[in-house]
Amino acid sequence: MPLTNLPAFAPDLVADLEGLGTERVDTPVIQPAEPFLDMAGEDLRRRIFMTESETGKSLCLRPEFTIPVCLRHIETATGTPRRYSYLGEVFRQRRDGANEFYQAGIEDLGEPDIARADARIVRDALHVIGNRLPGMALSVTLGDQGIFEAVVAACGLPAGWQKRLIHAFGNPAQLQKLIADLSDPAPSGVFGPEVERLACLGILDDEAKLIAHIDATMEATGYSTNASRGPAAIARRLREKRELASTRLDSRTLALLKEFLALELSLADAPQALAAFAEKARLSLGAALERFDARVTALREAGVDPATIIYRAAFGRPLDYYTGLVFEITPAGEMSVLVGGGRFDRLLTLLGAKERIPAVGFSLWLDRIASAGGVAA
Repeated sequence: MPLTNLPAFAPDLVADLEGLGTERVDTPVIQPAEPFLDMAGEDLRRRIFMTESETGKSLCLRPEFTIPVCLRHIETATGTPRRYSYLGEVFRQRRDGANEFYQAGIEDLGEPDIARADARIVRDALHVIGNRLPGMALSVTLGDQGIFEAVVAACGLPAGWQKRLIHAFGNPAQLQKLIADLSDPAPSGVFGPEVERLACLGILDDEAKLIAHIDATMEATGYSTNASRGPAAIARRLREKRELASTRLDSRTLALLKEFLALELSLADAPQALAAFAEKARLSLGAALERFDARVTALREAGVDPATIIYRAAFGRPLDYYTGLVFEITPAGEMSVLVGGGRFDRLLTLLGAKERIPAVGFSLWLDRIASAGGVAA
């Protein structure tokens, strides 16, 4: 399909972004694929357009801007705090719309006051979209990855299950499937007769014996090994999978998890509702609730009324790098996302930054905004 034309409002949008104290940056269209494959989430990974260099290095067409902007920041050794803005093409397969389209946005890196930065990014997103669509009623939905992680941890699940559930946050179908699996663990025999035989012999519960058994089997069959798939790694993964398959949530914990995920109410009322839930469930969510409350207060101070925002406990975004705040803006009563963003404090360290850099940002979908406003491209 032909490249989506740049909307007529683009120059005013750029001026808005720069007026918010940002530095305009651009990044190459051709990007190393590895960071996206490792960190961008399953939903985005399967939509990426891949290619390869002459030397066999995996490359891709730029599918989004957050990772490239963060890589650029690390490579240029620029100090923080720093606010970047961008506008350019991204390339990824979509269910609706062209596979080549424009996005713009802000990445706010290094602000130590997390609540203030979160409130500012939501305020800035509302400011920019409001200027593009004056008078249009908008709906803002907010979630919090940190609150979800705190609830999962407080439920006392094994680390493997916590990791699975957190990874599924933002994907309702996958999350519901995992919860269903927790209520009905895999039956005996699911791993095959050989694994069940090892379990009966007690080998599966003795890590040293299991590693020795796998090592002997691999040597006898001529199976080649590497660092990531050696006997110790295979044994560890097998034991973890068996523990996950046999874990079953008690009815009370399962009900609490479902009750939490069903929470949906005004953000103004959310701090009290979350505190009441934690007290009723006898879950310790102290630090996560303090961060949540501080964000609500900071939004008020930034001039954003929390009563105009919906908090949904189950709301996340299907990108692996989000860590706290997640939000999106749509036309009121519609599903089309015009703006999406959130906090990604772990990302820059994973990309190679020597120090932890807190980060938050948002992206605007320019073709959707143009369609919503009836703007000519």
